[in-house]
Amino acid sequence: MRHSIRFIPLRTSAVRMTLCIVAGLGLTACEQIRGGDQVDRALSAINAVDENNLSDIMLTVADADEAVRYFQRASKDNPDRIDLRRGLGQSLVRAGRATEAVPVWRSVTKMPGTTQDDSVDLADALIRASQWEEADRILDAVPPTVETYKRYRLEAMVADSNKEWEKSDSFYETAVGLTTRPAGVLNNWGYSKLTRGDYADAERLFAQAIKHDQSLFTAKNNIVLARGAQRNYSLPVIPMDQVERAQLLHTMGLSAVKQGDIRTGENLLREAIDTHPQHFEAAVRALRALEG
Repeated sequence: MRHSIRFIPLRTSAVRMTLCIVAGLGLTACEQIRGGDQVDRALSAINAVDENNLSDIMLTVADADEAVRYFQRASKDNPDRIDLRRGLGQSLVRAGRATEAVPVWRSVTKMPGTTQDDSVDLADALIRASQWEEADRILDAVPPTVETYKRYRLEAMVADSNKEWEKSDSFYETAVGLTTRPAGVLNNWGYSKLTRGDYADAERLFAQAIKHDQSLFTAKNNIVLARGAQRNYSLPVIPMDQVERAQLLHTMGLSAVKQGDIRTGENLLREAIDTHPQHFEAAVRALRALEG
């Protein structure tokens, strides 16, 4: 006995519903894919922001040697990233490792996307590494249209090393006008005047530096040297704590001895010892040497 097979036709509405369900599932999958892409892009953007923030932290507040290690790893993993190479160069300079920074900055100046500022940073590293002649050549190759504080400060230092005093003064003056924090460059300019024997002008420039930055002890010590060179053995009226006062009296005493005013130097050294809140070994040794 043969059993007949009956074909039950699907209703049109059922077919449409099935197709809609399949299409809906497909759309959901597409939306999930698109959503995944958007999430990936968002995470990449967040990671980029985090990386930039970390780089900024490493260049400013992080320990200098730690920053060097960070940028060394990052540069090795991303050899085409010029920003990471710049960070490595800046970190090495900040860590006092200028000799190592020089080849890094040389490589930066040869990478796609390099700027004239990178050449200025190379010159900075060269000066710190006492490679004055090459720094001079690098700065000479920088177009005169690059008018930045750092460029003129370095130009002034190179002119000083060449004893080109008129150029030096001109570059220092320009640099002072290009920064809102001129204490450092005023101190350098004053020291330039001090080495030339222009003690009165040096004293004036050191006083200006201290006015802009009252914590700059180097300028305080230099102004005492400038006054001592003029045989003016009174401390200037500048902000100083007790330890600084003792150190400046010590500097003034040595300056007096250098001028041949031995008795005055001894008295200043005794005052330095009495002023210091702790044992002032350097002043004690100097006084003993004079008394001996």
